[in-house]
Amino acid sequence: MARRFTVVIALLTVVCQHLMSTSDATNAENGWVDAHATFYGGWKGEETMQGACGYGSLFEQSYGLATTALSTALFNNGTTCGACYEIICVNAPQSCIKGARPIRVTATNWCPPNYSHRDDNWCNPPRKHFDLSLPIFLKIAKYKAGIVPVKYRRVMCQKKSGVKFQLAGNPYFLMVTVFNVGGVGVVVEVKVKGCKTGWIKMTRNWGQVWDTNTVLTGQSLSFSVATSDGKRLKFNTVAPSNWQFNQTYDGKINF
Repeated sequence: MARRFTVVIALLTVVCQHLMSTSDATNAENGWVDAHATFYGGWKGEETMQGACGYGSLFEQSYGLATTALSTALFNNGTTCGACYEIICVNAPQSCIKGARPIRVTATNWCPPNYSHRDDNWCNPPRKHFDLSLPIFLKIAKYKAGIVPVKYRRVMCQKKSGVKFQLAGNPYFLMVTVFNVGGVGVVVEVKVKGCKTGWIKMTRNWGQVWDTNTVLTGQSLSFSVATSDGKRLKFNTVAPSNWQFNQTYDGKINF
């Protein structure tokens, strides 16, 4: 009798492991990955503006409040800034909004780790975590939940109008923030060309801010932008020869 019971337990264990591996495989095939999500800031989202990706007013830059800060495991030193995600609350019926559809957000900030709280800080490596704006969090979960289990997957970014280029710096140092990027959303290389120069490869300063020490004042500017899926677009004569610092110029086309 004891041996029969042991055999039954062993069979149940095998079946459970098979079901778990099948579920994991299904999730992997669908692109869904387990993570957690919280929120930061208030109803108007002031605390979500600016941030570690180099963006400014997220309303002016067309991101609005459909944004997220990423934990270190996802942020990857800023190289995933601009990526878009689909997120849904799961496995928490007391916390998830019943029947809620997945939300879509753009990565615009970083949720920094706190190593003095190794066990209760959700943004510490290797955890995958999304710190959402409050209004977007409430589309999938209840306020009192605070933190909820979620599944997420990368999706293509659907942006209106062209890629935008915000210019800053001084006559001897040009910084360009590239935003409103469609497609995969993640920029991996930027080149600039003045009307009197060839193509100049820019350096990533931080997030999606790129720079060069080449003097380009008084020249019209064109840009070449590559995204993480290998696609590249050229934006010819985006800024006229009388361009100004602290101004944004529309590239007219998008990925």
